[in-house]
Amino acid sequence: MILGIESSCDETAAAVVCCGRKILSSVVSSQIDIHRKFGGVVPELASREHLRQIVPVVREALEQASVSLADLDAVAVTQGPGLVGALLVGITYGKALASGLRKPLISVNHLEGHIHAVFLEAHSESRRQPELPALCLIVSGGHTILYSVECEAGSASQSLDSAATSRFVYSRIGGTRDDAAGEAYDKVARMLSLGYPGGPVIDQLAADGNPEAVRFNDPKMRGNPFDFSFSGIKTAMLYHLRRHPEFEPEIAARKEALARGKRQAAQLRALCSPATLDLIASFQSAVVNNLVTRSLGAAEQLRAKSVLVSGGVAANRQLRRTFEEEARKRRLDVFFPSRQLSTDNAAMIAAAAYPKYVAKDFADGSLNAEPNLPLA
Repeated sequence: MILGIESSCDETAAAVVCCGRKILSSVVSSQIDIHRKFGGVVPELASREHLRQIVPVVREALEQASVSLADLDAVAVTQGPGLVGALLVGITYGKALASGLRKPLISVNHLEGHIHAVFLEAHSESRRQPELPALCLIVSGGHTILYSVECEAGSASQSLDSAATSRFVYSRIGGTRDDAAGEAYDKVARMLSLGYPGGPVIDQLAADGNPEAVRFNDPKMRGNPFDFSFSGIKTAMLYHLRRHPEFEPEIAARKEALARGKRQAAQLRALCSPATLDLIASFQSAVVNNLVTRSLGAAEQLRAKSVLVSGGVAANRQLRRTFEEEARKRRLDVFFPSRQLSTDNAAMIAAAAYPKYVAKDFADGSLNAEPNLPLA
């Protein structure tokens, strides 16, 4: 049994996972309410809140799993990438806990955790099995990256049966050259006074608009065709609003509503004109089509057997639907974790730690945060 601890950004999370497959508990303490007034994560505030939450969150994870600290076999922590102050809270606590218990300490790359989230859920719910090699899109507020995923040389199988214990090998295929997709969602939501985080609200409101009403050009990438860029679409939205001052009164009305605590999509929808809903739908359609087209193009070129999609934006309903429809046309299988495991959580950290536990790949007291830790 491995206790996972995740503190890379603005969620303090702890989970207990057995043998890299069975989730015994998963507790997440979100800081959305703290950062909402600033329209984004404030690193110093995030670190302070992690300090306040880390002990009760770990305690609750142990209680939900009905295990004691003595029952644990190892402690896993996120080493990076992420906010350095936030990472240090989880790492320092995990190091102290592992040392006091005389248990192994395992460091995990946050991005690898997102990949293992897909396999973890397939194990626990006996779902259809992803085959390797796979193409994985990690898409969130901080990341939009494509990786190829294969089993390490010498593994007995390139299937899910060996995924819990096999070490994976990753190659970076492409990534965003500027804003991450989730970051673009948040910035556009701020322009339109839709609140923070912007992704969930835009996803709900887009269902009521015409996705073809406003044209947002797909960026033409020089060099790597599987790179992404979202700063252009964000800038196009800004210029569109400047050219159409008729949007200003309702943007001001929504800003006032947010200040009064009216943040639900249904409340904001009542303050959105049909033109605004069309604009929101067109923005989301452009982002989703960009993500799906480049990802599936890379999967075909690499002759991947499966496509994995993980990260906070993977919870987006239109993204899931479009991926499934387009992948089916290309005879590709696409896999998502549940919405609970798409966003930052510690179960994915504990699952990613299990192959390292089997290989006795442990960290020592010199472990430190690496805010720009690469996966490949």
